[in-house]
Amino acid sequence: MSSVTLPHAPWRERTGLNALCDALGAAAGGARFVGGIVRDTLIGIDAHDIDIATRLPPDDVMARLRAAGIKAVPTGIAHGTITAILPDGPVEVTTLRRDVATDGRHATIAFSDDWREDAARRDFTINALYADPASGAVFDYFGGLSDLAARHVRFIGDPLKRIAEDHLRILRFFRFLARFGDAPDVDGLAACAARANDLMALSRERIADELLKLLVTDRAPDTAALMIAKGIFVPVLPEVTSADRLGRVAAVESAAGLAPDPVRRLAALLPDDPVLGDQLGARLKLSNVQRKRLSSALTPETGAPHALGYRLGLEGARDRLALHLPLAEAIGAIAVLRDWHAPRLGVSGGSLVTMGLSRGPDVARALRQIEDQWVAEGFPNTQRVAAITAEVVAQALRASTSA
Repeated sequence: MSSVTLPHAPWRERTGLNALCDALGAAAGGARFVGGIVRDTLIGIDAHDIDIATRLPPDDVMARLRAAGIKAVPTGIAHGTITAILPDGPVEVTTLRRDVATDGRHATIAFSDDWREDAARRDFTINALYADPASGAVFDYFGGLSDLAARHVRFIGDPLKRIAEDHLRILRFFRFLARFGDAPDVDGLAACAARANDLMALSRERIADELLKLLVTDRAPDTAALMIAKGIFVPVLPEVTSADRLGRVAAVESAAGLAPDPVRRLAALLPDDPVLGDQLGARLKLSNVQRKRLSSALTPETGAPHALGYRLGLEGARDRLALHLPLAEAIGAIAVLRDWHAPRLGVSGGSLVTMGLSRGPDVARALRQIEDQWVAEGFPNTQRVAAITAEVVAQALRASTSA
């Protein structure tokens, strides 16, 4: 046990959390907060997801929670994880464990009652910190507190061995470096570069999940540049060869008051090719919405901000402007869209029929012409819309008559 104690944080006052800790026997040393919730609270980051480690076997955890009137869901009971449903959100409770066998993607585990043994199977020292729920006393078995203070992301034990256990730790190393590191750990960086090909064994969903989390960090541009220099992307995303545009897009987002967006930032790492964007989105198993957005973002066409906002939606317009305009111009164009809502044309196919057009292709074609001119003129008022409509309908009627 260190001399450090966990500072007070709002999450420690969540309804039902004390009852959960009591049910797990925390007062007798049977349960501790662990991982990110401890790490983030120690450095003053607003923390949300609560994880508890316990010496109790999973079946005992289930029984104790039910006896205490706490809903328990066996979300990962084979690996010792049970989700306790509290009024303010779920809390994951996991039995201490050790790895018996690993293949880089999955681990065979055995349950344990040894805190140090549980800590030893975790990836980085800063993620292997535990805290007593009552006293807040912090338990540090591998120098995580000093590494956290020094902003040093370091593997527990031999980096090559830890990567062999779970290949995703390569990407996690860079994500945590982007969030917490001032400089990369030399041994860890060398191991990640040496074992980059191991990433090919991972599911693309796991790669995408980790990459998108990395891309929204403040230091994502510098970290992505380091990953490119070390050949990390080559085995799974060879299209990523430069982080220059990512740096500019991040600067645009910051200056324009936009939250860091993972899909926009992923697009910034790729060449301008909408077909490639769709293919890569499919390869990473992104949602259909994300794939469509990635493809649209990589179409190098811009135009007036309001026209883009109308055609693509605000999110799609911001993507195009941020990716394809110079820094100052992009910031200004995005500012134009702030608090803007797309207007409605106010012309229907039925109204064109009453003006003499035949239902079907003639009406659809005329509506497109009216809309295109309305957008090109900057969404003029209803009086001008009426004039545009009359002109288009008259032209359509003349064409049908001469035909």
